[in-house]
Amino acid sequence: MLTVEDYGRIRRLHGDGVSIRAVARTLHHSRRKVREAVANPEPRRYTRTKDPPAPVLGPFKAVIDTILAADEQAPRKQRHTATQVFRRLVAEQYLGSYDQVRRYIRQQRRRQRETFIPLAHDPGQRLECDFGHIQVDFPAGRRPVAVLLPTWSYSNCPFALALPTERTEAILAGLVAAFEFFGCVAHEVWWDNPTTVATEILKGRERRLNERYAALASHYAFEPRFCLPRCGNEKPYTEKRVYTLQRCWATPVPKVNDLAELNDYLRRRCLEDRQRTVTGQTETIGQRFAQDQAAARSLPVRPFDPCIHQSAQVDKYQTVRFDTNRYSVPRNWAFRIVTLKGYVDHVEIVAEGQVVARHARCYDRHQQILDPLHYLVTLGRRPAALDHSSVYRHWQLPPAFAELRQTLEARFGPRAGAQQYIRVLQLLAEHPLQRVQRAIAGGAAEAELIVHRVERLARRIDESVPAETPAVLASIQVPRPDLNRFDQLLTTGEPAYV
Repeated sequence: MLTVEDYGRIRRLHGDGVSIRAVARTLHHSRRKVREAVANPEPRRYTRTKDPPAPVLGPFKAVIDTILAADEQAPRKQRHTATQVFRRLVAEQYLGSYDQVRRYIRQQRRRQRETFIPLAHDPGQRLECDFGHIQVDFPAGRRPVAVLLPTWSYSNCPFALALPTERTEAILAGLVAAFEFFGCVAHEVWWDNPTTVATEILKGRERRLNERYAALASHYAFEPRFCLPRCGNEKPYTEKRVYTLQRCWATPVPKVNDLAELNDYLRRRCLEDRQRTVTGQTETIGQRFAQDQAAARSLPVRPFDPCIHQSAQVDKYQTVRFDTNRYSVPRNWAFRIVTLKGYVDHVEIVAEGQVVARHARCYDRHQQILDPLHYLVTLGRRPAALDHSSVYRHWQLPPAFAELRQTLEARFGPRAGAQQYIRVLQLLAEHPLQRVQRAIAGGAAEAELIVHRVERLARRIDESVPAETPAVLASIQVPRPDLNRFDQLLTTGEPAYV
């Protein structure tokens, strides 16, 4: 088939006086084509010269429409393909070709495809949230990490925080960190429909909120909003940020020591991204984010406490269950009802308005997280547990303690020596480890001598505190000692004196 360029070449040669026969011989075309090119400046378009055959598909279009309508209510992966529709039509005596069926189905589905209206959000109005997942290389090997990605709809300004889980307490901690990072709070915070945030989907956009997420929304005074089910396109900005996280920020695979190092890296990337200008905009992300900040809500005076609450009873082993794991508490709280506060990285056990125990959060299952200090009172009555309980067999103490036990047992015998050693261990309930270790290093080989030495060291530190003027001393009122505060000191591990 000759092109417009071929027609132009033929017409130029003929216009220069070359005969049709010579043009045909030179350009290797038929004389009929040459005459056609001379008569027309460009090839004529194809036109149908015969009436098309009678449509065979016509009587079966209603059948196809019925199948496609039924597919709208079927699961996405259990809908008819064009080939399956064709086979069904053949079974109903359809004699036409497959291409007719395929073209008709494509035409019908094109008409049914959803279209959208371009949206424009006001500054400070909307924050979209979602999780992205990446692979990260840690010293122990490569493992998946969930990253929370709150993103402003107006400025496209992001925040990224790697978390050990996607549970409610992780979402609470992530949003609190995001609000602190942005320095403001959006009027609306949008999610898909995770059960950790919306426990039940009601009519339309109505949701039954997780109790703690509702408390977070009330604390920061934002409106909790949700996309319609299976409509992630309603929050496109954070969806694109997931792509950026995976393809740009996590390519090549990051190599870090822990989540803290990974979060430092992600924070730097978020700040660097503020210098970029989004396609179609004239201002940088940072400039538009300044408008978000000006129109958004200010932060409250105090941040939200990002934890979940749960009541439980302490058992005879001085432990309380949280998330299939058991955490220890001091002896005087055994058999009592306490409140557990689960944070993303630690667990606090609260009784009578005060924290009585604090442990690092364990994400394994059916584990015991025990603090040896919590069992020192019980150990005095059950000294055999010193060698037959994992909580003390695995207690990492300085070598001076093991040497002291050997000395005491060699001097007083295994049983009496173990009891004296337990008496020294019980000093750790009242004094910091460094002070007890210093008293042991003095060379005393008897528990009572070590006790007196520790007490002298404590008094010496008290006397080193600068004396106040008499007027100031007269105004000081010393409260009665509170043993509950003492238990709190034991659980936090903070020394009473530096």
